[in-house]
Amino acid sequence: MSLRPTPTRPATIGSATIGRRGVLGAVLGGLALTATGCVQGESSSGTAPAAAASSSGASAGGTVRLDFALYNPLSLVVKQQKILEDAGLTVQWEQSAGSNKANEFLRNANLDVASTAGSAVLQARANGSPVKSIAVYSQPEWTALVVGKDSPVEDVPSLRGKKIAATTGTDPYFFLQQALAQAGVAAGDVEILNLQHADGRAALERGDVDAWAGLDPNMAGSQLQAGSTLLYRNVDFNTYGMLNAREDFLEKSPELAQQVVDAYAQARTWALANSADFAALYAEAAQLSPEVAALVLERTRLDGDLAPGDAQRTVLTGIIPLMVQIGGASSEDVVSKALDGLLEPSFADEAAA
Repeated sequence: MSLRPTPTRPATIGSATIGRRGVLGAVLGGLALTATGCVQGESSSGTAPAAAASSSGASAGGTVRLDFALYNPLSLVVKQQKILEDAGLTVQWEQSAGSNKANEFLRNANLDVASTAGSAVLQARANGSPVKSIAVYSQPEWTALVVGKDSPVEDVPSLRGKKIAATTGTDPYFFLQQALAQAGVAAGDVEILNLQHADGRAALERGDVDAWAGLDPNMAGSQLQAGSTLLYRNVDFNTYGMLNAREDFLEKSPELAQQVVDAYAQARTWALANSADFAALYAEAAQLSPEVAALVLERTRLDGDLAPGDAQRTVLTGIIPLMVQIGGASSEDVVSKALDGLLEPSFADEAAA
């Protein structure tokens, strides 16, 4: 059975068309760069004030618990522009420092909606977390294998016997495993240190590890600020940025889920139409230099299909054997069944209607 709410006639904001369910009446204009700016770190939280009503007079009300993440630039637009608050919602924001943290928030029912890489949410569902992917927020090249300035390591085979930092359960971790397998390097031939993304960067720059499976914006920062270099890149090994929700939330509050996806659709339309302002918002909200922010966005595609579907299924199907091989899931059949139930496009279809 589809979780899609009953379609209604869409409302149009500028050149964007947004589903009318929980109309997001606030018109995006200018940069709402106020004291709501994010603080970098593992976690931060707060409750944003609810707006009285949208400009159309509609106000659905209610509370939604939502993450923002530096690896998800659109989440910062939704947060900084107060799109959901201006639609009449109270939003409890929590920062996800990585896909593993976002999955923890969902698994422990601390958040209703959170953003991860596709590989990470598939593994979470395969391991019993009742979540669905309700939108695609980006197609990024957000991970690569990184080595320090003047590193003697020249290619992936040269990593044999080396220490590599990676965050278990995230896209960089799966990227590392795919890169090693492609190069004929067994996982046992390297020492993988499970470090959160920012800690992995620090370990690389101190020389405590020989390589790091990086994640933007930390990866871009290390390139521009510490002279680190990308040892190996492969955009096909990067799974998509996925917006995920707990199944019980989708069943009990489909209208709130729709408003969240509507907000992402509106934020994406604004970002694509206002690239310079988007870069400035991202830099300030994420506390990045303009150069780092520009590099991250340069390798982040936002104009793909908002609805999860065949493209995501294809890339995730390709990592199922690897996921089982490295112990991330019990069997290929379990992961395949998890993938069959993961993608829920109805909310994004309504937002784009």
